[in-house]
Amino acid sequence: MSCISKIRSYYARLSEKEKQIANFILDNPEKILHSTINEVAEDLGMADATVFRFCKRIGFKGYQAMKIALASEIITPIQQIHEEITEGDNEKAVTEKVFQSNIRTLENTLLLQDSDSIQRAVKMIHTAERVHFYGTGGSAVIAMDAFHKFIRTGIKVFAFIDSHFQLMSASQLTEKDLAVVISHSGANKDTIDILNVASENGAKSIGITSFPKSPISQKVDIALFTSSEETEYRSEALASRIAQLSLIDALYVNIMVLNKEHAKTSLGKIRSAISDTRIES
Repeated sequence: MSCISKIRSYYARLSEKEKQIANFILDNPEKILHSTINEVAEDLGMADATVFRFCKRIGFKGYQAMKIALASEIITPIQQIHEEITEGDNEKAVTEKVFQSNIRTLENTLLLQDSDSIQRAVKMIHTAERVHFYGTGGSAVIAMDAFHKFIRTGIKVFAFIDSHFQLMSASQLTEKDLAVVISHSGANKDTIDILNVASENGAKSIGITSFPKSPISQKVDIALFTSSEETEYRSEALASRIAQLSLIDALYVNIMVLNKEHAKTSLGKIRSAISDTRIES
């Protein structure tokens, strides 16, 4: 697991001082490579021992070990080597590289998951009166997929493609409801506006994003993180959708297991309705 991935995976559980160190490293990785622990501590206005304990906290023996791990990422960036498409690649080779890229995205995202956050998210979905899924642009498609899955659980779920409809539905939420907000960057203005309206109405919130320091990550009650890397042929945001879909799948299956009998009844109704419609047509 890379240094940056470790920092992101631990971020939600860090103290305020530890988050200050984490932010400094994420914002200045190259500066860290050329700084001693004393210089970092001085820049942050804290003791050397505090920085040292942070390094231990995220799984390294000390500052130097963390710096070596970080250097391997900065000097030789961890890239999706399986998706380095060349002009000589045939269709089969391109397909294999895309699949390998997706596999890596899923593996990295799994490493970021915190069991406590997942458990709390599942409980929040299970106890909500209504669950609304929100996302704009490409994330709107992910939100609709979440709706398509969770409607099978018997929970009252909603999703809209249009951002204005989303904003309107957010204005009707109450403290008994849940808003699940999906945004790769965590900084999309329309999505932040929707989250703000939902929060003002007392609704609980879950965020699915790739950036711990983003406005959405900081504002939601529970933040779940995905990991993806940009390649020559796909943006980081485009690659992240695989991880987002899988994270939603994991939440869905957890809910189905937790609410087995009710979910079975709901699923039976859906299958019956679809079957009857096919017979009539």
